Amino acid sequence: MKRLIAPIALAATLALTGCSATNPADAPARDAATPSKTTTSTPTPKAVVIPDLAGDWKQNNSASDDGWMTAAISGNTITANFVTDNGDTTSLFWVGTFTPPTDDTTRYTWTSTRDTAATDTALLASTDATKDFTYENDEISFPVSIAGSTATVRLSKQ
Repeated sequence: MKRLIAPIALAATLALTGCSATNPADAPARDAATPSKTTTSTPTPKAVVIPDLAGDWKQNNSASDDGWMTAAISGNTITANFVTDNGDTTSLFWVGTFTPPTDDTTRYTWTSTRDTAATDTALLASTDATKDFTYENDEISFPVSIAGSTATVRLSKQ
């Protein structure tokens, strides 16, 4: 009988202390009707970065080593110039309105209306009433037509 008391006492002791197991596999299964605590995380809102187009821009696709185009954007005005003679000569091409982007659109296109008072006396200025400009991938691009040929000018911010 003494031999049976020791194993029964050991089994009773293990049964009483076994409920405090720290291993999740040893823990009792949760009843499906028992609500569980869940944590929901609110996604961090993505920061809206509106492109700042103000500043000086220079052509990055010129076919000439000593000539290129530049543009300056300030307020609501864009001014584009031909630059020749390795920077010694500047000729006005465009002065017009500019509406800056108001959101983080990856491609932004605007139609600029020519400032006739600023361009009417400039020999190489465009006579178009409007001109479309596009901002995409950190570049501004626009068409330039001279003597029946049209090229797309691409500018990078300086």
